[in-house]
Amino acid sequence: MERRTLIKLIIAAVVALALILLTCGAFTGSHIKYYLQNRDALGPLSREDIEYLSVPAPEATSADGTVNAKDWASVYPEIALTMGKNAENSYTIDYLEQDPYLVNIYEGYGFAKDYASARGHSYTLEDVADTQRPHAKANCLTCKTPNFAKLVQDRGVEVYSMPFDEVLALMEEDVSCYTCHANDAGQGGKLTVTHTYVNKALGDNVYTIDPAVLSCGQCHIEYYFVPETSEAMMPYGCVQAMTPEAIYAYYEALGFSDWTQPSTGTKLLKAQHPEMETFLSGKHAGLLNCADCHMPIQQTLDGTVYHSHELVSPLENQQLLMNCATCHGDTDMVQMVRRLQERIRTRETEVGYRLSGLKDALAKAVSAGAAEEQLDPIRSLYREAQWYFDFCYVENAEGAHNSELAVRCLDKSDQLITEALKLLEGLDAPAAA
Repeated sequence: MERRTLIKLIIAAVVALALILLTCGAFTGSHIKYYLQNRDALGPLSREDIEYLSVPAPEATSADGTVNAKDWASVYPEIALTMGKNAENSYTIDYLEQDPYLVNIYEGYGFAKDYASARGHSYTLEDVADTQRPHAKANCLTCKTPNFAKLVQDRGVEVYSMPFDEVLALMEEDVSCYTCHANDAGQGGKLTVTHTYVNKALGDNVYTIDPAVLSCGQCHIEYYFVPETSEAMMPYGCVQAMTPEAIYAYYEALGFSDWTQPSTGTKLLKAQHPEMETFLSGKHAGLLNCADCHMPIQQTLDGTVYHSHELVSPLENQQLLMNCATCHGDTDMVQMVRRLQERIRTRETEVGYRLSGLKDALAKAVSAGAAEEQLDPIRSLYREAQWYFDFCYVENAEGAHNSELAVRCLDKSDQLITEALKLLEGLDAPAAA
């Protein structure tokens, strides 16, 4: 008995010593690689397993001095390869065909002519050049290419109002390394805000947001173009002001509208794609960042661990789904999220058709000659209802980022539609004809 006990103690001591040496880095080379490749027994790979490089940037081959993806490929071959896979994301949904009420809601605006889901980052320049939405000015290139961000850095805000075609001819690369890293990707994978309007809007508050969120949020946000300069700008200065209510109040105080709808005479707002705002106001923001959910950590056969730069849905990647298990346990996350998204889409459709009906009723009242003092309160309700509906509809997660906010926006829009329809019912006889 004593001998068996001694043997067990010796074995336990050897295992403990091995773990201590491994943790302290005493195992090197193939031992470390073997350890990482057989990580399943110890849990999934994490950011702590990535050995970030500290190397100078390669010589830039772009005319404007941005170090592009091809330049970085010799330093980060695995990352360059996965970035290239974003070209495989070429499928688009025609939202105007899927949800025909949008054509009516967006009457008088470019989105009534062309509105499709975004493809992978490999298509940003091609898609903005081919869209049927008019783009006379270069500000439409704001988030489509790192070369535009660099041009604004070099020349200032006057770039936004330059002719679109003139600036497009200068652009060399779709969304790429410089967008999120400037030329500092070799400095421990440093993340950098390259869009000047983000720094201008947030000031020191940029430091209150996880860089892995803000690097994506530079583009995946609600924004507007300043009327005087056409400069892209964010309608808030801190995370607390990123709610749809606060942003709407900002636009109201500014007297801003994206367009005036011809049939209703309403000055309307067009929400963009407020993914960052939606995410940061939800429960996931305290636990995860954008990379945790869309950039799986991978490992090559030689042991190199890196963030894949093929941006994917967590519902289509088993490793990313493991991050969900931290809180959700053995829940079938794919089934749960798909059901949630279907509920949000169904509710969007209900509210969207009600909003379209309100638009038609208001247009009829305008055509019938209703008094402006009666129409204006209805236009105000319609404008606000359109905003809350749009804030949910154009946020590309369909409720997955923040289902509570999606429901709140749709319920608020529905309530405002009901109020507006009641006012329409009470209009004087000429408007009801």
